[in-house]
Formats: sequence, C-alpha cells, structure tokens
Amino acid sequence: MLSNISIWQLLIILAIVIAIFGTSKLRNMGSDLGGAVKGFRKAVKEAEEEPPRNLPEGNDADFEAARSEESTKNN
Repeated sequence: MLSNISIWQLLIILAIVIAIFGTSKLRNMGSDLGGAVKGFRKAVKEAEEEPPRNLPEGNDADFEAARSEESTKNN
C-alpha cells in the first residue's frame, strides 16, 4: 500500500499538513519529539550501563517456608 505512493503525493500530503497545523506548531512538535527520543536513548543507555541487580536471598527461603507449612497442614 505505501510502496505505491509517489513523491508528488507525499508533497501534497506535506502541504496539507503544513496548511492545517502551521509551521510554528510543526516546529514545536518536532522539537518535542526530538527531546522525547533523546530522553529515551539516554534512559536506555543508562539501563545498559547499570549492573544487573541481584535478588535478595530471602525470597527462596520464604518460598521454602511456605511450602513446608503447606505440607505440615496437609499431613
């Protein structure tokens, strides 16, 4: 569907969008979108650099304690 769009059709769509929103509104939307992408990339980069967190070891012990309580109740 999108492979059949010619350059003239894209230019017409661009002209309609500019007529509806105006250049200043489009400029503001572009800078907001750019800032959002920049913030997202920064967050992804920080997450990749951060070492993985280890889970506390108490979680397994709590699970085992709950399982042993269930088995004593059943017997």
